[in-house]
Amino acid sequence: MDRKELLLERLNEIGRTLERKGGALVLLGVGSVGVETARMDEYSDLDFFVIVEPGMKDRYIDRLDWLEDTHPLAYAFKNSDVGYKVLFEDGIFAEYAVFEERELATAAYTEGRIVWKEARYDNTAIAKPAAPLPSQKQDSLDHPLGEALTNLYVGLGRYAREERLSAVRFIQGHAIDRILSVLHLLEPEVDYYPDPFGNERRLEKRFPGFAAKLGDMIQGYDRVPESALCILAFLEEVYPVNQRLSEEIRRLAGRIRG
Repeated sequence: MDRKELLLERLNEIGRTLERKGGALVLLGVGSVGVETARMDEYSDLDFFVIVEPGMKDRYIDRLDWLEDTHPLAYAFKNSDVGYKVLFEDGIFAEYAVFEERELATAAYTEGRIVWKEARYDNTAIAKPAAPLPSQKQDSLDHPLGEALTNLYVGLGRYAREERLSAVRFIQGHAIDRILSVLHLLEPEVDYYPDPFGNERRLEKRFPGFAAKLGDMIQGYDRVPESALCILAFLEEVYPVNQRLSEEIRRLAGRIRG
């Protein structure tokens, strides 16, 4: 059995355990084990929601016997008020949350796949979110790229005063994030499973042209000025960068590099 088959069968097994235990209504697979199974690979894990009857939520959050009965657990970490991240003994990693039906009416989530449901439960529309999904994309270059430029300037100043970690985050983190938010305006996006919660997900397939330049823009802890100059060069190619600010960024980077 390959990894994909193993993951999907584990979900089916969890569904059968929920049926035996009682009190659960629906098991929703989300992410790559939801409606996007075509992108599953050997590094995929399990993401799922368990929707339970009123009054049963604490039982399924506080007691993990339903997972242990499915397959022994090697590790369990309660990462939120409503769920866990777990590792099964056979190496399958999972992240899940437990909800009552009413809670999903205002929750933002990607469309799920009904893996199992209680026989009498007929609200199959619950697999699709009622609340709108967030958007990490901006519709204008001005604000995001203005932020990216000032991130470079502020970051270089911090690097110069030996605040190197902060500089890394400003230049190789915040500035890049601002660019990602408008990348769809700068390069045609390949339609490959965009994630509304993480604009960096599958970037390499969605924006291969930009991805090819990222190595120069993110050179690591010891090459922050070099990264900043590469980001600046990219911004100058796609946007009318203020010349004075550009000169100051280059001056700072040159001073740091000696």
